[in-house]
Amino acid sequence: MAVVFNLFFLASLCYASLLDTIADRARRAIDSSNARLDYIWKEIQGVSLDTDDVRSSVSAETKHQGFMANISIGSPPIPHLIIMDTGSSVSWTECQPCIHCFTQALPIFNPPQSATYRLLPCSSPICHQAPSMIGPASRCEFELRYGDGTTVSGYLSTEKITFETSDEGITSVPNLVFGYATNVGGNLGGQTSGVLGLGAKMTSLVNQQGSKFSYCFGSIWDLQYSHNQLIIGDGAVIEGPSTPITIVGSYYYVSLDSIRVGEKKLDISPQVFKVTKEGTGGIVIDSGATLTYLPKAAFDPVKDEVLSLMDDLVQYVGTLSSCPCFWGVIDRDLVGFPVVTFTFANGVDLALDVKSFFTPAGPHKFCMAVALSTVANLTLIGVLAQQSYNIAYDLARNIVSIHG
Repeated sequence: MAVVFNLFFLASLCYASLLDTIADRARRAIDSSNARLDYIWKEIQGVSLDTDDVRSSVSAETKHQGFMANISIGSPPIPHLIIMDTGSSVSWTECQPCIHCFTQALPIFNPPQSATYRLLPCSSPICHQAPSMIGPASRCEFELRYGDGTTVSGYLSTEKITFETSDEGITSVPNLVFGYATNVGGNLGGQTSGVLGLGAKMTSLVNQQGSKFSYCFGSIWDLQYSHNQLIIGDGAVIEGPSTPITIVGSYYYVSLDSIRVGEKKLDISPQVFKVTKEGTGGIVIDSGATLTYLPKAAFDPVKDEVLSLMDDLVQYVGTLSSCPCFWGVIDRDLVGFPVVTFTFANGVDLALDVKSFFTPAGPHKFCMAVALSTVANLTLIGVLAQQSYNIAYDLARNIVSIHG
């Protein structure tokens, strides 16, 4: 069985308000991506380096950034939109009674009204995989902190989760471990009511449904695009070349060998992208950041090559949070600009065209969607770089496939 999600982009860049300018959206995306980078690094600190599937659709929200999946919780099933996150391993929604909750568009879930709701006791083995597991033996409580400062606390339960499929069908999976948040502080709200954790720990929906998941989406700025999709379980679309992954906490690390601009291979040592003995460096493919981040030894050669190529095309106008910016329109002024290619271990390529490598920053201004990493040489591959690719993880084989 496969569970399929139609994904919707939840964009801090996109239409947070009808009064927002393109520049407002660009700044918000950069700020949230910077916070995401810092959050991932703080999460990694102290972490040692040692045939069923679920389908759902994915869509875009209006206050924050990322992809949302539509699910229904409990019996009878109550619909919710929750943010897809490859960097966390607990799925949760707000619930009653709520000590402090954000305002959400959909009604807040009331667990006792569900016939399939069961508390997860502290004695359960999976409870010890929960982040900051706390609290009385009668139930398994958890605490989470996200990159934008949002804090979440609540308890884990088992529940029946119902997923809408891409063919407009319905799939229900009983006894999934799911979090109910009774205290949420921070900036969530709007269409979303929680998070769908796709990280590597046992509490993740991925591990509860097997060991595979894949996702694919088109332009993140096209809010009408209806074919974004996340698949969890044995029906995950694993195709194309694959590269090894190393699991660090909840995160999936990959190895990057080189970066090319057109046919030119940049002078960047592969050691720049390696994880050091101290635990710094490395590369994470992430679903929560819009931008891609490179350490200085890789960022500078990329920036210098781009600036050189732009000399005869458009005017350089400075930087926005380290991203070089230019006067012009991407579609009009960058016709023929070379593709930027990231080559991972085993020769797996992720090729970025102008719409994946640059992002609008004003009516007649755009910026490179690659920024300088400010945290211990960590490289982060954001969602703009993943547009139009099918990204598929097989945790049993420790690989990720990248197919465009």
